Amino acid sequence: MGAPKKSGVKISEDAEELARVPLQAILLADSFTTKFRPITLERPKVLLPLVNVPMINYTLSWLESAGVEEVFVFCCAHSKQVTSYLKKSEWLSQPNFTVSMIESHHSVSAGDALRLIYERNVIHGDFVLISGDTVSNMSLTQALQEHKERRKKDNDAIMTMVIKRSKPHPATHQSRLGTDELFMAIDPATKQLLYYEDKADYSKGILHLDKSLLLDNPSISLHHDKQDCYIDICSPEVLSLFTDNFDYQHLRRHFVKGLLVDDIMGYKIFTHEIHSSYAARIDNFRSYDTVSKDIIHRWTYPLVPDVKFFGNAATKLERQGMYRASEISQSHSAVVGPFTVIGFGTKIGDNTKISNSVIGEGCTIGSNVQIEGSYIWDNVTIEDGCELRHAIACDGVTIRSGAVLEPGVVLSFKVVIGPEFVVPPYSKVSLFQQPIEEDSDEELEYADSTGAMNSLVDKYGAEAASQALETQSPSASELGVGGAGHVWSKCDGGHEEEWRHSVAPIPADKISEAVEILEGDLDLAHDGSILPPSGELKPDSNESDIDDIEYSRDDSYFEKEVEATFLRAVHENIKEDHVILEVNSLKLSYNKLAADCAGAIFHAMMKYALEIPHSSAGNLVQNVDSIITTWRKLLTSYLADIDEQIEVILKFEEMCLESAKEYAPLFTKILSIMYDKDIIREDAVLSWEDEKREADETDKVFVKQAQTFIQWLREAPEEDDDEE
Repeated sequence: MGAPKKSGVKISEDAEELARVPLQAILLADSFTTKFRPITLERPKVLLPLVNVPMINYTLSWLESAGVEEVFVFCCAHSKQVTSYLKKSEWLSQPNFTVSMIESHHSVSAGDALRLIYERNVIHGDFVLISGDTVSNMSLTQALQEHKERRKKDNDAIMTMVIKRSKPHPATHQSRLGTDELFMAIDPATKQLLYYEDKADYSKGILHLDKSLLLDNPSISLHHDKQDCYIDICSPEVLSLFTDNFDYQHLRRHFVKGLLVDDIMGYKIFTHEIHSSYAARIDNFRSYDTVSKDIIHRWTYPLVPDVKFFGNAATKLERQGMYRASEISQSHSAVVGPFTVIGFGTKIGDNTKISNSVIGEGCTIGSNVQIEGSYIWDNVTIEDGCELRHAIACDGVTIRSGAVLEPGVVLSFKVVIGPEFVVPPYSKVSLFQQPIEEDSDEELEYADSTGAMNSLVDKYGAEAASQALETQSPSASELGVGGAGHVWSKCDGGHEEEWRHSVAPIPADKISEAVEILEGDLDLAHDGSILPPSGELKPDSNESDIDDIEYSRDDSYFEKEVEATFLRAVHENIKEDHVILEVNSLKLSYNKLAADCAGAIFHAMMKYALEIPHSSAGNLVQNVDSIITTWRKLLTSYLADIDEQIEVILKFEEMCLESAKEYAPLFTKILSIMYDKDIIREDAVLSWEDEKREADETDKVFVKQAQTFIQWLREAPEEDDDEE
């Protein structure tokens, strides 16, 4: 698939203004991480398909649309593959957009890469630093303007880091991208970055802040709800700093943290927070899954499958977020569910069910196959009766009849799974044998230093390298009769890493364990022994001791967090028990009551019912009935007492008066539905009416509307206490 021709679609409305000053970018194409093994042994991550489009195309398309005129693509591992792809694509022939390659076979880190680029003397002003696994649709205009204005006033302001709000899971301390919880200290007035830590000591609940931060800054905002987008606007001094400091290898661990603690040089890093725009880096399989879903749900528009932006095959958007390319052969009895992408020329057999998945080009899927939450790349063959749940199958994989891929399985290129064979959860299978000594992310950041693999790939190409390193077929017991591939063993602590960084949902037992730990931590809260939530830190003006800190937080996000959790459960078919665990962790994190959870869940359900297309009030009532029936267990888990049930009624009143007035004339009807489905009991309705007796007339609107129903409840014979 080639790059697009000039489309005319501009993310930045002020691209013409940006074009007056040539803007350059450095794109680091290696972005190596061991979390993508074994796939990256054979193909660079930037060329892996993301919703059927190579990752690097998203990054280059955004840079072009954001007003960048010249991009230097740096690559080390698999450099011949990247160079070959770009030459065959249309990226090297775009008007007003120059893409140049810089290759190195010796660089093993971002620091090495930037030192080499500095030696080439190709950067002549401010530049954008980004990795080729980043997806964004943000405008650079404001961030660039802020950066340039700061530079005019302060030559030490050499870097602006793009960040975005993304609250981590309160129990697992992990973002939705699968990255560790990130702590930042930012000056709320100037937006200067003062502290950056992505490896906090959660086991002890301790975050170490230098007292000088508070002495030197009148106010500090401490955040653990920010996502580093890995998009940096840099001044040329950044390159020279890497050249002057050979111990700078990693961009964040060494360079950013190094500047923050360097009192001599005085260089400063600032932040630019985006709100409505999208930006995310794919660092592991969980972020691969998350960003793929965001693309399908159109958060990355115009970088979506049905917009001709990458030279990709024409794809049509159908109802419920289903995308279909041309020349697809699908049996009439096959069911393709919502938020699914089907690639060009794929064939789907009888009674096969596919949901929340991406299917590549030229795939053959047999009959009675079940595929859920999975990523099937190009030219994959799946025979009859197979089951795939939250798995990845790379190009050329063959899965024989009746085989099962458990959640988290990754099958690298051309692997064969034997008939009726069950691949255990989180297994990684490759035609390559597992390297005896593996590099770790602690040692390398941007280059795959597996020497044998790199030299073979660069010398002979990926296919020849595969043949050179492939040994005899494994025994039948490893992958079933006729299977081909090696199951990689997990390293120490590997299982923990696997579930954290997998495309599979986090297991319910892991969330339960994390919630139990969180409950224990909350018992220490009165001693100040747990990490604080995001908020502002200020020295207490009445005390000279810097240890006395005034801390404030904003709880307005609780309902949004619950709503996001509910919608994710709806769209990804997450089980209710799993959702309950997530809501419980939010309840603990925000120190909320069950009534608060019930109100937030009900609000999310009713809001979702409104968003489902409906042509009449009757259709809307049907939507509500269906949602309440489907998610009854989730809601009633927080409705044990009458007070909690009354909270739901009050929340419904509030919605009818303010945010969802379409429900107002349907209040009594929906109240009756909740009673019929045992969401609320008779005592709750009567107590709610009783509470309204002394209220103003304006607060009695829905009590009056429901009088007939309330009177019926009063007159209805009481149920036998023994009948439940």
